[in-house]
Amino acid sequence: PGKKVLIVYAHQEPKSFNGSLLKIAVEELTKQGCSVTVSDLYAMQFEPRATRNDIVGHLHNSEAFSYGVETWEAYKRGGLSKDLVEEQKKVQEADLLIFQFPLFWFNMPAILKGWMDRVLVQGFAYDLSKVYDGGLLQ
Repeated sequence: PGKKVLIVYAHQEPKSFNGSLLKIAVEELTKQGCSVTVSDLYAMQFEPRATRNDIVGHLHNSEAFSYGVETWEAYKRGGLSKDLVEEQKKVQEADLLIFQFPLFWFNMPAILKGWMDRVLVQGFAYDLSKVYDGGLLQ
């Protein structure tokens, strides 16, 4: 079977240059036998803000909220919010990950930065003791 491709797409307008690039990528990859999944962040109304809502259930430390610590602990116990778990599943299943976005002030749009901050949490996407060719998302 062909490769599984995840395209994380961050543009508001399907008729834009980025929208055209997405369309061509989906068509071409599909033609090559790949199965393509698109996370269209604007269409999904993806929440870019990293907040307490990303953790289901109890906090590891209810005295002082640390997003990094709390999401790592929540990931380990299966306590991340449904939207994050769904995106992580897409990432895990993908053989190839493509980010399609315009440059805003020499950087990615905030919605995509929020996707990275919220989805690529410690324990899932990285572990400080496992780096380079020993990394979690090889």
